[in-house]
Amino acid sequence: MAAPPRLFDRALHRRHLDRAAKTFSTANFLKARAAEDAADRLAAIMRTFPVAVDLGARDGIFARVLKQSDAVAKVGLLIETDLSAKLLASRPGLRVQADEERLPFADQSLDLVVSTLALHWVNDLPGTMIQIRRALKPDGLFIGAIIGGESLIELRQSLTAAEAELSDGAGLRVAPLADSYDAAGLLQRSGFALPVADIDRVVVRYDHPLKLIADLRAMGETLALTERPRPLSRAVLARAFEIYRERFSGPDGKVSASFDLITLTGWAPHESQQKPLKPGEGKIRLEDALKAVRPKES
Repeated sequence: MAAPPRLFDRALHRRHLDRAAKTFSTANFLKARAAEDAADRLAAIMRTFPVAVDLGARDGIFARVLKQSDAVAKVGLLIETDLSAKLLASRPGLRVQADEERLPFADQSLDLVVSTLALHWVNDLPGTMIQIRRALKPDGLFIGAIIGGESLIELRQSLTAAEAELSDGAGLRVAPLADSYDAAGLLQRSGFALPVADIDRVVVRYDHPLKLIADLRAMGETLALTERPRPLSRAVLARAFEIYRERFSGPDGKVSASFDLITLTGWAPHESQQKPLKPGEGKIRLEDALKAVRPKES
């Protein structure tokens, strides 16, 4: 099979994360939301996870949230990894600088893998998901959140409109993202059992679009494409901000920025797990089921 296209420049993305090491905690609200959601999901599961990995830990927000959650007793050893060594430098405990595209864990060595808002930057997401599934013990759990769907749709539309108006074409200024439909099938393609995918839309309000750009930079979420578009001129950027405020500001003058957080949950296959019935294995005939709900004639 042909290798997947190298859409993202991983070295450039790592430099963006290194640069964000000093500022990440000032703009980690999306990471915190995804971490809180992951902890809530763990709290509802009646089992323990002796060895866990936080893949793409950034500033360690998941570990901090976990300590304050009802799931704290369910997770034993937590290993934090990140593409950026600078982000991990201040973290206590076990930490490993690791590229999410080349995981360093042995097959069937982990009970739990959590990844909040890191995997949308990998070039081969199905390949990474397969690596995660292989690293999990049978009946091990994966909880992952990615930025996807129509995230930053306001910024996308404003930049495209400004470039189309003032130049000879519009370039790709926001990274392409997976949609919820793609994410739902990704777990099954990667060999996970009991797959679940859902979406959480977060709308953030800013005084000015520049504040959004500053937050993206502080998060390490600025564009890291292998084929980078030409730099935006000041005129195009200024026009984009004008369009943004014209189309997406509220009565208070603040602008909206939308983020879709897509959460994927799946289990490494195990014989004890519930399996769907094959065609013809049902215990009740469809005709009998319909009779049970059909209203009686008067």
